[in-house]
Amino acid sequence: MSFVKWIGAAIGWSFGGPIGAIIGIALGSIVDNATDSSPLLGERQAGKKWRRNPHQRTTYQRQRTQRPQTRSGDFEVSLLILASVVIKADGKQDQRELDFVRQQFTNMYGKERANMAFRLFKGITKQNISTRQVCMQIKQMMDHASRLQLLHFLFGIAKADGLVTQDEIKQIYTIAGYLGISSRDYESIKAMFYNSTNNAYKILEIEKTVSDDEVKRAYRKMAKKYHPDRLSHLGEEHREGAEEKFRQVQEAYEHIQKERGFK
Repeated sequence: MSFVKWIGAAIGWSFGGPIGAIIGIALGSIVDNATDSSPLLGERQAGKKWRRNPHQRTTYQRQRTQRPQTRSGDFEVSLLILASVVIKADGKQDQRELDFVRQQFTNMYGKERANMAFRLFKGITKQNISTRQVCMQIKQMMDHASRLQLLHFLFGIAKADGLVTQDEIKQIYTIAGYLGISSRDYESIKAMFYNSTNNAYKILEIEKTVSDDEVKRAYRKMAKKYHPDRLSHLGEEHREGAEEKFRQVQEAYEHIQKERGFK
């Protein structure tokens, strides 16, 4: 599959708005660097199509009043852009974090698609990105369950080098706010990546002082929120990531059950 055809077939609403502009610049740098003998030469003109006519209404602009279903490709490019923001948060790009992104994309999409995504990712990391504008587009166009999955992945990137810096935490917190993710949901997902005595309670979004019945209600609520079926529209490639969050909710509940001795 050619690079441009992969992009064109994979995305929907992310073709427009600030995300589309970022993709266009990254794609343009790829085709502009191609030599006359390169297989990408035939894509050079196609790449120019991404330089949007300012008078042309985009898919993003037309659909602002309704939220279309997020495609796997929309999630993919949103993830690439936000990953680049987090990786640069501490002022450097750690190879372990880059390797984590590549490995996760390989696990989700296969080697060929992951390689194409990583080429695009390199073009994205060279740009100065308005985090607020990108996140506002994602918030408006992407469902809540998918946004939670984005946040889970971003914490995974930050933790990939074994040390989550305060700059990375601050950046992810800012992203969560722009994405319309509540502080409770943010703390719940954050707790999945840290070890502390109250982590199980944070994952279930409750205080340690609640009753056993409240623990059970919280578990049912969180199990519903993080159920993998909520991300089925993203395709089978994202099921493993969805199941990971769901599994951590189950483990948190089982930990509290054992600690309190109830069934």
